Formats: sequence, structure tokens, C-alpha cells
Amino acid sequence: MNREQKYIKIANFSYFRMPLSADFDNFAKINKVIKALIFDWGDTIMRDFKLDGSMWQWEKVAWIDGAQNSMELLSKKYICVIATSASHSNTSDMKLALQRVGANVYFHHFFSQKELGYQKPDVRFFEEILRQLNFSATECVMIGNSYEMDIVGAKLTGMTTILFNENNTINPFESADYVITNMNELTNILLQ
Repeated sequence: MNREQKYIKIANFSYFRMPLSADFDNFAKINKVIKALIFDWGDTIMRDFKLDGSMWQWEKVAWIDGAQNSMELLSKKYICVIATSASHSNTSDMKLALQRVGANVYFHHFFSQKELGYQKPDVRFFEEILRQLNFSATECVMIGNSYEMDIVGAKLTGMTTILFNENNTINPFESADYVITNMNELTNILLQ
């Protein structure tokens, strides 16, 4: 598949039915090569309350339930990265918001669409992160709450993907390798 085809597929991906239960044992096989975890920001690490302006300026900010626990453990084993397509925040804004809940200490690299020049689900967004990290797609896992924005593009680059389906929506998630409904479940997958 050439680059042109990847971009067309993103715009026209199709859904197929896939069971929501993840086979965590299979992850142990590829877990040995994983070096970095790439997390979406809003509604994956921090709650997006859909307020105006940048999150760091909001009156209220909060962790997603289970995210802090998972980050404390995962950041000891993996390089943890946070990447956003938020149109109202650049990387500095994202860091300020993360600092408000103490999440910044768990991340080694920070990326936003404003600095990358691409936004999710564009495959180039993920490819540029891989290039800057100097990792191959097979060495990274993308974790996010939006199937269309976080999972589809990452999967097209060759990354393993984990969909955080907090509302336990029943939909086919063909590009998601794993589907979790609580961020605490990450450690079951990634710390085997």
C-alpha cells in the first residue's frame, strides 16, 4: 500500500464486527519489542469537559479514572508519549494542563498537531511522531478513546492499538487490537 492509498483509506475506512474482549495473552508475544506508549490526551489521560479555551485555563481539570494508577506503573517500564490533535492547544498548553493534575511527570515526549503540522487521523501525524522518536511502528502502542481519530491512523502505520472505550459502546472496531473500558486494564495488557 503506498502513501496515497493510506490517506484514502483513512477517509473511507469501513467497520466490521469484532468482539470487545481482548486476548491479553497474545500481547505477551509482541510486548517484548514495545518501547513506547503513545497516549491521546483528552478523554484518555485527562477529562475533556468541552469548555472554551485551552484546558490549562479551565476552572476544573481532572484525570480519567484509572489513568494515574496506570501511568505510575507504565512510565517505569516504557517511554510514555502524549499526542493531541486538539485545535485549541499547542504542546506548551498541553504541558501546563498536565501539570495541573501532576500528569506531566509520567511523560517523556509531548506532541501536538500545531507543532507536527498534521492532525489525527492523518497517517503523517503518527509517522512524524515515530520519526521524531526514532522508533519503528512495531515498537509503539497507540492508546486513545476515539476509534476514528486515534486508532485507525495509528493502525495504518503498523502500530499496535488499544481503544479506550469508556462507555462500552458496542461497535465493530476492526483496527483496534485491544479494547478496554477502564484505564486500569492497561496494566493487565502492558505489564505481562
